[in-house]
Amino acid sequence: MTKPGDKAGDGTGGTSRRGFLGGAGLAGAGLIAGMVPARAASPDPMITEVQPWAQFLGPGVDDAPYGKPSPHEAHVIRRNVEWLTADTASSVNFTPIHELDGIITPNGICFERHHAGVADIAPQDYRLMINGLVDREMVFTLQDLLRFPRENRIYFLECAANTGMEWRGAQLNGAQFTHGMIHNCMYTGVPLRTLLEHAGVQPNGTWLLAEGADASAMSRSIPMEKALDDCMVAFRMNGEALRPEQGYPVRLVVPGWEGNMWVKWLRRIEVGDAPWHHREETSKYTDLLADGRARRFTWEMHAKSVITSPSPQAPIYHGRGPTVITGLAWSGVGTIDRVDVSLDGGRNWHHARIDGPSLDKSLHRFYYEFDWDGSPLLIQSRAMDSAGYVQPTKDALREFRGTASIYHMNGIQTWQVHSSGEVENVEVA
Repeated sequence: MTKPGDKAGDGTGGTSRRGFLGGAGLAGAGLIAGMVPARAASPDPMITEVQPWAQFLGPGVDDAPYGKPSPHEAHVIRRNVEWLTADTASSVNFTPIHELDGIITPNGICFERHHAGVADIAPQDYRLMINGLVDREMVFTLQDLLRFPRENRIYFLECAANTGMEWRGAQLNGAQFTHGMIHNCMYTGVPLRTLLEHAGVQPNGTWLLAEGADASAMSRSIPMEKALDDCMVAFRMNGEALRPEQGYPVRLVVPGWEGNMWVKWLRRIEVGDAPWHHREETSKYTDLLADGRARRFTWEMHAKSVITSPSPQAPIYHGRGPTVITGLAWSGVGTIDRVDVSLDGGRNWHHARIDGPSLDKSLHRFYYEFDWDGSPLLIQSRAMDSAGYVQPTKDALREFRGTASIYHMNGIQTWQVHSSGEVENVEVA
């Protein structure tokens, strides 16, 4: 069992895997009975005494014209790992997935990934050009795009490097940092095929290049088959205009495929007959194998899951008794059909409950309720998608692809729960 390199051990590093087996069992109907609180030994002043908020008027309706979370939730924010990159203009921060429930990510805490910082584009200055192998080269303003029939779709966006540092073992102590380069939002926009139909794609137009307006001129080659399938030119996110860090005023949505293809501040779509082999699909976003070869155009994000609570940033505070395990599962090829949870490092598996909508290429929320007896646990989740793909172990991925890559790590994550309720990132061999 390997512990994270950035956290000192607590004396349990030599404990064998066997010592963690059988941590807790299913409670059945007894779980509900155990949730009845004990009778208070003395009156609770929070109930028996009038509290300040019940004695005075609060802020009025115009105090916050744009609503913000409660100040008591100020800790629920995106976080950066400072040593990952030399400059935040070309860097990433992480969604606090351990603090969330349901499947929709609030706009203000969706992770950011930039290659040249955030571009500031006024809506009246926005232009989208379609050129190349088309019958009619066209330029659209934002107002032009708003006149087309639009659609609303909920999709996850995951960076290809999400969980990437775990290729070499347990590294970061927190679900936010291991799996937080992901968010799930409703996008409103125009199907890309609609715009391409207006331009008239020529018969030899089999690829397109999507290019951003930021200083890095971020660009990716996309097969025409995908472009005509489910890609979207989006201008709203969770009902409101895109946030600047998410590509305001317009971004490309490429459902189920790695996040760098979702080009922000979309300025140009060029139709061609071959991929362009630009920087972000040659030196970057290719999967280096152990023998020195590299896989390329590995766009799809395969089935993956993670327990978000308990996790290192969300320990068990309540002690023994009824306990809820919850997490997220997703697949870039469809829906999630099943999630299993293990309490003993993968030796035994229990069927988890998926709750909420099950949508194509969207996050799924799962729960597993049990009665914790205070024993140490090794908790894991394993997702199975609608294509029949089963989430593999990290060792199975390493056996096939080595440890030289930083992309497309979708192996099973293990959290060690101590008797104290504290949780840390480990691996089970």
